[in-house]
Amino acid sequence: MTSAQHIVVIGAGTLGLATAFNLLERGRRVTVLEADSAASGSSGRSIGVVGTQHVDPFEIALRVRSVKQMMEWKQHGLQFHHIGYTRLGRTAGDLALFEKSVKLQAELGPTNARVLDPVAIKKLVPHISTDGLAGALFGPQDGFLDPHQYCSVLVDMVRARGGVVKQQCRVTAAERRQGGYRLRTSAGYVDADGVVLAPGPWASATAKLFGKTLTVIPERHQAVVIKLPAPLPYTMPMVMDYVPGTSSGTGLNFRHDRPGELIAETHRSYDTTGSDPDNYDQLLDDRTKDELAELLLERLPELSEAGFGRGWAGLYPKSPDGRPIVGPLSDDEPMLVAAAGAGGYGIQLSPIIGQLAADWITSGEPKAIPEAIRLKPSPARG
Repeated sequence: MTSAQHIVVIGAGTLGLATAFNLLERGRRVTVLEADSAASGSSGRSIGVVGTQHVDPFEIALRVRSVKQMMEWKQHGLQFHHIGYTRLGRTAGDLALFEKSVKLQAELGPTNARVLDPVAIKKLVPHISTDGLAGALFGPQDGFLDPHQYCSVLVDMVRARGGVVKQQCRVTAAERRQGGYRLRTSAGYVDADGVVLAPGPWASATAKLFGKTLTVIPERHQAVVIKLPAPLPYTMPMVMDYVPGTSSGTGLNFRHDRPGELIAETHRSYDTTGSDPDNYDQLLDDRTKDELAELLLERLPELSEAGFGRGWAGLYPKSPDGRPIVGPLSDDEPMLVAAAGAGGYGIQLSPIIGQLAADWITSGEPKAIPEAIRLKPSPARG
């Protein structure tokens, strides 16, 4: 009787840990190698938003599958804060996209997403200014989670199923051998039948260890805590002022975090060339602070007495086309699989990316969502 395949997952962020869990569920032996500690990279600096309020059918399908698995993980201790997600729209075209999204979500599973008019937006978020808004797409079932708590739950789930999570274990070299790979790490050698690359902003550098090219741009984004004069008498949902695939919106987003505090960030970034994940400014800079202050005063004028608290920067590991990269890095090495490039959406897409990466390892195709073949690495995708 042969032993189960041994798969090494590089990276203990949300993508790597979700992949490890799904591989273990399919009977593989799994070792996760993390250069630092779980959630120490992009995952741990995320604001943890999870939602299905997208306007592209494929993107909605990915998110619906992700949220479904997250709901299953609540029984293992995952804390999901259902505060709702509101995507603002300015034009009739935005509203048409929102109506289509509601229908698509309903086709994919139980949902209570709906389109709001400006009066309903104001009722939902009393402190918001609806100037210039035509409406919004709202999903009350959506919300946020703490990325550190999420990764901690995933680590426990992986270990409970016999998986190994090695922290402070950096991969420094890789060699392809008959039947698999030998990895040199800071803690010794590890042999594997297959490898999944999920190291977040270090994806490009890690791929080079295997002699491969994987274009993932570590794009610097910033967020800040908003200190309110007093706790709000309601829970403010996530508010996103941006419609994907259009020029609509400022990119501002904000949400409740805890009583008396909001978190705000901007979807846009000035980091067009990417940052060094080992050496980048992790603090909120003055330019972004001024921009956020202006945008917040415009959209939340009744909270003008609020002030800034702690600010920070993190990296979005982005692919050239903005969609995740999931699949074999080359056709001649089907057991070397990427789970990368989900910058800005890594938390909410991690369950489905984990399923798809496990599909490629165990079945050689993306069975969970066949259309996800488009996420496979290719020269056209950089």
